[in-house]
Amino acid sequence: MKKQITGEIIIVGNNIDTDQIYPGRFLAITDPKEIGSHCLCGVDENIASTFPEGGIVVAGTNFGCGSSREHAPIALLNMGAAAVVADSFARIFFRNSINLGLPLLVCKGISKEVEAGQTLTLDIEKGQITVKETGKVYSCDKLGDQAMKILEAGGIKPMMRARFQNK
Repeated sequence: MKKQITGEIIIVGNNIDTDQIYPGRFLAITDPKEIGSHCLCGVDENIASTFPEGGIVVAGTNFGCGSSREHAPIALLNMGAAAVVADSFARIFFRNSINLGLPLLVCKGISKEVEAGQTLTLDIEKGQITVKETGKVYSCDKLGDQAMKILEAGGIKPMMRARFQNK
């Protein structure tokens, strides 16, 4: 994982649940590209097809609420999202995302401060966001040491594989 991520943003609203991120009718799909092609179609059918590669999703409050399905962060990763920034996240979604290697930052109020199409630089380690177009810098909640270790390894499974290979 890069500790700094720069990407163009899309903005979604409050209370985007896991069924909006990846609707249950697609759960039988196993091809990663096809999974990514349905990401956020519960919000707008065209998001995945127009999402900028390496882009960043910016959301309001309670992003990832609903079921604990891991398909939601998997879909975001396979859509090409480099990170998600939100005013707040549902706890299970947050843990699933970190465990799957998807960087998340909690930045209260960010969804009202930025505009779709802007470019953000996230400094994951420092917990900061810089808006390229305005130069404004926002402070975010820093991730804990264990979450950073998991992200740096590419997810919990790669971290555990490396740990057991060293023993």
